[in-house]
Amino acid sequence: MTQETQHSLGSTGFYDKRGEDAVLLIHGLTGTPAEMRYIAKNLLKQGFSVACPQLAGHCGSVADLKRSTWQDWYASMEVSFEALKKEHKRVFVSGLSMGALIAIKLAEEKGERVDGLGLLSTTFFYDGWNMPRLKRKLLLPFVLYTPLQYFMSWEETPPYGIKCERTRALVHAVLENRDAMASEKVGIFNTPAVVIKESTRLIKSAKRGLPKVTSPTLIVHSTEDDMASVKNAHLVAKRISSRKVETFLVDDSYHVLTLDKRKNDVALRMGEFFKKCVAIEAAVV
Repeated sequence: MTQETQHSLGSTGFYDKRGEDAVLLIHGLTGTPAEMRYIAKNLLKQGFSVACPQLAGHCGSVADLKRSTWQDWYASMEVSFEALKKEHKRVFVSGLSMGALIAIKLAEEKGERVDGLGLLSTTFFYDGWNMPRLKRKLLLPFVLYTPLQYFMSWEETPPYGIKCERTRALVHAVLENRDAMASEKVGIFNTPAVVIKESTRLIKSAKRGLPKVTSPTLIVHSTEDDMASVKNAHLVAKRISSRKVETFLVDDSYHVLTLDKRKNDVALRMGEFFKKCVAIEAAVV
């Protein structure tokens, strides 16, 4: 591992070198690289090298998060992408939720240098079954565009995007015990309004960039997503310009596909898709 790659990971990120092709994993907003560990292990078994850096401003204090912008989040992943490009023949990018939007931005900016995308639970709209319509449509906009944005926050409640009761209980235990390392283990579950406002700016930018994305793309979404309905997946499929697009809709899971009941199926399908991208490239050459 080069010093540049190591530095790009942050304090909680990880990088495991296995094959000549690498996958850059991007965790979600207020999340942590730990939520991508299972997917990473599965991809390693399939022969890929895997890196999951820490998004700028994440895995520390709420104050750190509030000081960061979406451009900071993107920049931290851009640095990691460029570092991986120096060490690997191909670099695929996969993001979860808001991480999927950053993956879209990378593909927009880097073009064909992004060898393939794996978009998990892409979130353009918070319209899942556990997102109260009144709070989302009326209260949230009022908070975001008034001085209240500096004082209010959105507390995430069970099921935390996880259908698996055992995994959900583990997350709940960390939060209930007020674990000092909670932000590193499970992320921050009380999102400041100013951070939500930054995410809306990222959403707008990624939505504008979708038609410019030409990298082969796998869209993965749960039909039971509690935070972002399957309409988000349909939007990506409709607007993206990639010639090769596959959609994998899964059941028996909620929003956090990387931790939930179908995580093995998600990881296998993504690895298979990236391998197909390699095979197609080899056939063309």
